Amino acid sequence: MRLSTTSLLPLLAVATAILAVPTNDQVLLNELGTVANEWQHAAKDILREGERRVTKWVDGGREFVQQHGLTYELVSHPAFSEHHLRMTQPSLCDPAVKQVSGYLDIADDKHLFFWFFEARHNPKEAPLVLWLNGGPGCSSTTGLLFELGPCRIAEDGKNVTYHPHSWTESANVIFLDQPVNVGYSYADGDTSVNTTPVAAEDVWAFLELFLTRFPQYAKLPFHIAAESYGGMYAPNIASVVHHKNLGLAKNVPEFAPGLVHINLESIMIGNGITDPLVQMPSVPDAACEGEFPVFDDPEGPQCQALRSKAPTCQRLMKSCYTFDNKFTCVPALLYCNSQLMGPVMQTGRNVYDVRRSCDRSKDGDLCYKELQWIETWMNLPETKRSLGVNPSIDFQSCNMQVNQNFALQGDGARNRAKLLPELVESGIRLLIYAGDADMACNYIGNERWVEQLENKFHEEFAKTSKQPWTTLDKGEVAGWVRSAGGDGFTAGNVTYVQVHAAGHMVPFDQPEASLDLISRWLADVPLTLNVSELAGRMPFGGW
Repeated sequence: MRLSTTSLLPLLAVATAILAVPTNDQVLLNELGTVANEWQHAAKDILREGERRVTKWVDGGREFVQQHGLTYELVSHPAFSEHHLRMTQPSLCDPAVKQVSGYLDIADDKHLFFWFFEARHNPKEAPLVLWLNGGPGCSSTTGLLFELGPCRIAEDGKNVTYHPHSWTESANVIFLDQPVNVGYSYADGDTSVNTTPVAAEDVWAFLELFLTRFPQYAKLPFHIAAESYGGMYAPNIASVVHHKNLGLAKNVPEFAPGLVHINLESIMIGNGITDPLVQMPSVPDAACEGEFPVFDDPEGPQCQALRSKAPTCQRLMKSCYTFDNKFTCVPALLYCNSQLMGPVMQTGRNVYDVRRSCDRSKDGDLCYKELQWIETWMNLPETKRSLGVNPSIDFQSCNMQVNQNFALQGDGARNRAKLLPELVESGIRLLIYAGDADMACNYIGNERWVEQLENKFHEEFAKTSKQPWTTLDKGEVAGWVRSAGGDGFTAGNVTYVQVHAAGHMVPFDQPEASLDLISRWLADVPLTLNVSELAGRMPFGGW
């Protein structure tokens, strides 16, 4: 006889009732089980307590701390009562070079992750570069493993491969995850950062602590390099570093003894958003008449509709610039993004490289499957352990909640370009480069804001025309350069580079050209010279 599921239900109910009546043996087993569970919970509590326990000691004049089952060197400074470094020395990615990773701990609630690599060649003389990714909310480790670092993610996140065109060929590089809750960076409790200026003071404290611990890098030229929303971060950080340097030079009483002068030499921004009043209205021009147009007909309905929205975007941005508060900046950001960027995204193209289509079901929300691979590799227990990361922390390439927090403050509509003239006037060089297939922060808008930037090189830059930039290895034209300052003997004081056939992430799309660009800029030699003209002018042993 075949029983249906319905007919079985009463039988199951009866059987359950019988099993629910314990025998004497069952009572004993249950009691033993309860004791075992209590012991198990007690053991787990002891393990958790061990993870929470912090043990400190001094060895060889250096302080160490053990927590989360990991051992770190602890670096402090009398000038920073609420900041210290907690670091270890991994051997991942590029084991042949010296590495340092760990955290800048701020008070008891904010913890910023960093990962440092020495230069592959002559690290004692190679410049020091701080790299910041944008978002806001995206980890600088994505830049490390996807763009310019000494290794690249591979095999669906199961492995990394050696990257021959890493910027560490020419520089010592620090990758810093900021603000909190980005990448491996974390906060205890509900602490968050939602505006760009807030993070700049913490970054300066990090640099001071790092250079105090590693004085061999303190004498080197220092460069701030940033991408995308890093065009907002970099001017703020550079401004703080510059003004702290001025205070140190004047022996201002607020500075404690032992602080170092940071040799800030340049700011480098790749496909950044820095002056949204100028950049956002350029979207119709790039989308309709740029090197890689999104719409086929520059006079068609899509382009006409885009152009009709630009004046309102510009008017709202002007209001944000004038009043500089979230009540004027949030509406500007929302309108410009939805009305100008929205139609571009609806085409199905990859907004970061419009030569590509974007299938978010396969490629992820940001159109690159490699970002998902990075999360896989960074969340491996052995990766975390080597880098000194608490095993309970989950790595995210981009944190959309942080992105939203910044947007709700209208941070992305603020004028950060206004911080740059003072820096340029003081001799700090400025490089803006942009891949011409990017629509997120397009090359036309980047060139325009540099051209309009008020500084002592303004008139000279406005008179320049684009000159070809030819890579040294292959002798191929990789883009176009406009430069002012230096009289042709240097890389310039204000320089703009259009990188051909590259999207938002220039080092990913054009790794060889990217290394050529950055090596020449760091060496301060002209980008327009060829191999024979550059002979004998490259420091650090050349390429």
